[in-house]
Amino acid sequence: MAYIDFTLSKFKKDFHIHINEEMDLFANIEPIQISEQLKNSLEETTELALAINTEKARSEMIITPILLEVRRRANSQISLFSGSDFNVDVEKGLNGYCDFVISRSQEQLTINAPVMIIVEAKNENIKGGLG
Repeated sequence: MAYIDFTLSKFKKDFHIHINEEMDLFANIEPIQISEQLKNSLEETTELALAINTEKARSEMIITPILLEVRRRANSQISLFSGSDFNVDVEKGLNGYCDFVISRSQEQLTINAPVMIIVEAKNENIKGGLG
């Protein structure tokens, strides 16, 4: 099995995860202004990405510029991977390709712990990507 085969229900059951939808993890985080570079990029590409209406277009034209902004704001002290094979534990089904992986490591050659985030750009199906 691979990441793509997980449903949220299966993930919760297999890994004994409880989801708290009431908690606001970002309640104490102040909003920040996006850079002009990101603003200009999104103004140019968002409408096109939505018109093309594919996961790949949204991934390349909307998500990638945002993740590059995150990397710039972290002064390149994080690594960013796109379309990478990320095999953690094959027996538990924690394997497969991920659209994006961000790691706290600066090394760009291989994905190293700690992995901070995995972003799946699901094709108009947020719930489908939660597993």
